[in-house]
Amino acid sequence: MKFESKVVHAGDRQKAGDFIPSTTPIYTASTYIYDSMAQLDRVFGREELGPSYARYDNPTTTALETLICQLENGAGALACSSGMAALHLAILGALIDRPKRMVAANIIYGASMKLLMNVFGPMGVETEFADPCDLAAFETAVRQTKPGAILVETVANPLLRVCEIDRIAAIAESANAVLIVDNTFATPVLMQPLELGAHMVVHSATKYLAGHGDVMGGVIVADQRNFEVLNSLSRTIGPIMSPFESYLTMRGIKTLALRVERQCSNASKVASWLATHPGVERVHFTGDPAHPDAATIARLFPKNLYGAMVAFELKGAGRDEVFRMMESLRMIVRGTSLGDVHTMMLYPPISSHRDVAPKHRERLGIRDNLVRLSIGIEAAEDIIADLDQALAR
Repeated sequence: MKFESKVVHAGDRQKAGDFIPSTTPIYTASTYIYDSMAQLDRVFGREELGPSYARYDNPTTTALETLICQLENGAGALACSSGMAALHLAILGALIDRPKRMVAANIIYGASMKLLMNVFGPMGVETEFADPCDLAAFETAVRQTKPGAILVETVANPLLRVCEIDRIAAIAESANAVLIVDNTFATPVLMQPLELGAHMVVHSATKYLAGHGDVMGGVIVADQRNFEVLNSLSRTIGPIMSPFESYLTMRGIKTLALRVERQCSNASKVASWLATHPGVERVHFTGDPAHPDAATIARLFPKNLYGAMVAFELKGAGRDEVFRMMESLRMIVRGTSLGDVHTMMLYPPISSHRDVAPKHRERLGIRDNLVRLSIGIEAAEDIIADLDQALAR
């Protein structure tokens, strides 16, 4: 099946006794029984497929995992309680029998930085940050650090840089390191990192996958070599997604291809308009022909699909001016997330990168005049009109 058909059908219509539900129901049971103890023994021992205890598996969540696995072309998937829980589990799995060292992209989600420095750091894991868009420098960092794992984002949060995943995968392979890719911004509509050589892919399902602002969840998809370790860790630690969240995520994914296509189209229009506005100093958008990674984007992204994230810098603005502009928005939601059907604006210095020191943010290019837009499915003209009146104040 093509991608647009997989999002609608994969994982659904599993037989339940003498009937087949047309869509996957919400199974709320914490435990499951079988007619014979011998069968229960086989299920517990994973010699036979089936649910036994909700920390191990749940039919609703299993259906979602089957769907995500097919979208990312992996060997197995695990649905977790949040995107950060998924990333935590991925790093644990990657490092469990490898050197306790990591190389990570220097510009990533602030909470991911915090996880590496404040959680894994005290546990003895050393992290070296390097620019993944400078392949020579990144390869040098990997060669010198000799990491057990490498972490990058397909589209960097919030400056929207795009690294060459396939070439970083080759660097990881030569270093015998596990490449973990956060694919939240791109979604499997734009990129499937496992196909490019990555070993694990992580998503915040809260964002584009569920897509409607009503889910907290995360997903890991892994290749055959790494999935079993992750699955064993998950069964022990239990960072699982609830069946209701799994149901909502699976329902949201059914429109993923349609939503992302519309959001990409809207983002191109909004970014082009922002680039002409006298109050805007700079626009960061992956569809910009002058984007520093334009050649990589042209090679790795589908034609005319550039993602739905836009960041821009207000001319001569500081925190107070940005606050006034955001408080003037009438339709666009001032929200600390992304990927919803409605357009959202976020101020990185107080949200996604709040815990990054101001001087370090400045060095990274995350200045106090930067805002991030997650473009929704509204009429592009209405998004632009709201920005126009807010920027005029």
